[in-house]
Formats: sequence, structure tokens, C-alpha cells
Amino acid sequence: MALLAGAAAGAALAYGGNPAPWVGPVAAVLAIGLRAAYLKSEVLAEEWKLTSRRLIGPGGRVAPLSSLKQVRAFFGAVQLVTAAGDKHLMKYQADTAATIAAIDRARGARK
Repeated sequence: MALLAGAAAGAALAYGGNPAPWVGPVAAVLAIGLRAAYLKSEVLAEEWKLTSRRLIGPGGRVAPLSSLKQVRAFFGAVQLVTAAGDKHLMKYQADTAATIAAIDRARGARK
């Protein structure tokens, strides 16, 4: 979305007669990089804990294992879907298959 806005800004600059319309898209890419660098430590510090009854996530998020309807890989992350329709995303997993297997083992132990 930011890249599209950058392209629109470049088009607006070109339409306005600015001799350097490339500044809009370049600024958008730099803004995305700056935001990523700023949020990197915060996002990578997020931690999920798997207990015998639930998953406890950052910000007080809790997903009881008994309420999990679906656990699946989602673009390099693990998505948890509860029976109530709540969705949680466990981002930046080194091995999504191993994470899903650990959750499935914990769910199987509860049955």
C-alpha cells in the first residue's frame, strides 16, 4: 500500500511539473525500511508460550488448545483459528511445521 502511495505521489509530482518525480517512490521505500528497522526489535521480541492447556501470546492473548479449530502455516507464520472465529498469528517462526506439530501434540495430549 505504501508503494502504491509512493507511485501516486510520484505521479502527482510529475503532473505538477516537478523535475524529480522519482522522489515519491524512493521516499516510500525508505519509509518502509525505516519503519521495519524501528519495529524490528519489538516484533521479534514477541513470544508465545505453549502450556498443556493453552497458548499464551504477547499482549495478553490467550488461545485455549480446546478451542482451536485450525492451526496452519500462513506465509512463514502459524495462524491459529479458534472455534469462535478469533485469529492469532504467530509470526517469524523458524520452522512452521515443527511449531504446528508441537501444538498438535499438545492438543492430542488433551483429548
